[in-house]
Amino acid sequence: MNSDVQIAGDPLAIPHLLPPVPAHPATVAGFAGLAREIAADRAAWAPLVRYDATTRWYHRLRRGPGYEVWLLSWLPGQGSGRHDHGPSSGVLTVLEGELNERATGGNRTLTAGAQRVFAPGYVHEVVNTALVPAVSLHVYFPGLTDMPMHSARCAAGASHEAVTG
Repeated sequence: MNSDVQIAGDPLAIPHLLPPVPAHPATVAGFAGLAREIAADRAAWAPLVRYDATTRWYHRLRRGPGYEVWLLSWLPGQGSGRHDHGPSSGVLTVLEGELNERATGGNRTLTAGAQRVFAPGYVHEVVNTALVPAVSLHVYFPGLTDMPMHSARCAAGASHEAVTG
């Protein structure tokens, strides 16, 4: 009797043998954790960062089922304009430098490691008011499909909450 067992083909090619792939984190805390996990992997994102003197630079870093992750750079004075994110919720994480978030509830200075979590319809403006460049990571769920701009007189809509990084 031969004790050598041989398997023909690739067992990983048989879908029912594979564990199910999670669609995406199931909670806001899960998305905030995903942002912290990506932020901690500096070797993966830092070489991708570029700066553009005429506009904010952005790069889609990752897309998953039900979410997108964007990397943005901000030179001094660059800002987003007052906007919301349509039907998307989001997590903004400052990776380098500092950004100022302006919303109806007041202004907040966000330094490296700080996170902001926001619901659909939350109106804000993000600006680099510092003298050095900044880099941020943005997770949107569902993926960003709309970013309506608002006048300066428009009030913030949906609720928001701060999360420390």
